[in-house]
Formats: sequence, structure tokens, C-alpha cells
Amino acid sequence: MEFSPFNSVVKLCLQGMSLEAAGKPAEAEKLFMQGWNEAENELEKFLAAYYISRHQKMPADQLKWLQIALELALRINDDSVNSAFPGLYSKIAQCCEELSNPEKAQEYTELAALSNGNPTDKGPFYHGTKADLQKGDLLMAGGDSNYKSEFRMNHIYFTALVNGAGLAAALAKGDGSERVYIVEPTGSYENDPNLTDKKFPGNPTRSYRSQMPLKIVGETTDWVKPDSGELQKFREKLEDGKGEIIN
Repeated sequence: MEFSPFNSVVKLCLQGMSLEAAGKPAEAEKLFMQGWNEAENELEKFLAAYYISRHQKMPADQLKWLQIALELALRINDDSVNSAFPGLYSKIAQCCEELSNPEKAQEYTELAALSNGNPTDKGPFYHGTKADLQKGDLLMAGGDSNYKSEFRMNHIYFTALVNGAGLAAALAKGDGSERVYIVEPTGSYENDPNLTDKKFPGNPTRSYRSQMPLKIVGETTDWVKPDSGELQKFREKLEDGKGEIIN
């Protein structure tokens, strides 16, 4: 499965997160459980199980759902979930502590430390925009945010999902044609914390950012343009968003 914000289970999780933010945990949990029941693949199940886990009041119940999420992540074992392991192991360690199992808590604490590292994704990588650019051009940090006009971004963002870059192109400011460029980072990069830390476990969107330039090495037209109705709903959700951007 390639992650998409228009996927039915992902939409349920996003709606659940909105209810969490509105102080309606019981309603949020119902949507996450609906997502679990409707999930058809391991990534959808992993996302739903993760969100269900954080609504469990008893440590044993939380541990159960965290272990389900961990087992699914271990089976998936790719760049969409790898960055979730430190957090999963740490949460499981905390549950073990609360359940008076210090040996297991120590085991998972050590696993959390061992799994904490830089992204290993090798791409190919893409950047979506409406700018007319050429092979060899450099994309630099310091541009205006597509989501909050008052923000000047300290990083340049990119993704390993071509359709994710297509969505970014559709949301980009400007009147030009939507373009998806193939890019290469010229320096180190990190998981996009606006998604991986604030919204999703792991990095299902395979979204990254760097303070170093991205070099354009080509362009692709092999991507799916978002449905206009879904795209409008997504724009409205972004405009209504009250979350802070980690810059």
C-alpha cells in the first residue's frame, strides 16, 4: 500500500485525531476501532492499532495494542514504519514498568535506543511544485510555506512517494502547471517532524526535509492527480488547521 490521505482508513484516523484535538477521546476511539475493523492490509492495521493503543486506560490493554502494532511494523519492516520503532519500544517499556516487569522494561528500553537513528530511505525522491525548473537547478530552503503564508521555511521538503509529491504540487501556490521533479539531497536529511512526530507513527508518507539544497535530476509525469473534490476537502482541512508547524 502506498500511503494516501484519501485512503478510507487513513481518513478515519485523521478524523479521529481531529476529535482528539477537540477533547472528544471516546468518539475518536470509535473511529480508530472502525479503521481497525475496515483495514485490509498491514499498514492500515498498524496505523489503527497504534491510535487505539493510546486510548486504553489500563496498562495491560495499552500493552496489548502496542504489541499488535509492533508485530505489524516488524512484518512491514520498510521505510514507512522504521522510524516508529523507537517510540513503540519506549511505550512498551513504560507499560512493562507499570505492570511491574522491570526486566522486560529494560529490554525494550535498550531496543528503543538501538533503533533510534537517521533515515535509511534511499529514494528515489520527488518534490512537487508549480515552478518551471530545469535539470541541474537547486531547490533551496527559505521559501514560503504552502500551508501558512506567514511562514518562511527553514528546510526544503521532499518525499519518496511520487503521488505524495503530486499532492504537494496540486497544493502549491502559483498559477503554473503542476510538476513533479526527481531530486537528490545534497546533504543530510531527517524525517519530517510535522508528520512523523505530530501525526503518524513511523513515516508512512516517507516525507523528509533538509537544510541543504535538493538537486533536480529529472521530471516525472507518472503520478496520479488527486480527485478535484477530494483535493478541495483537503485544502479546506489545511485552511482550518490550528496546529503549529515545526520549522
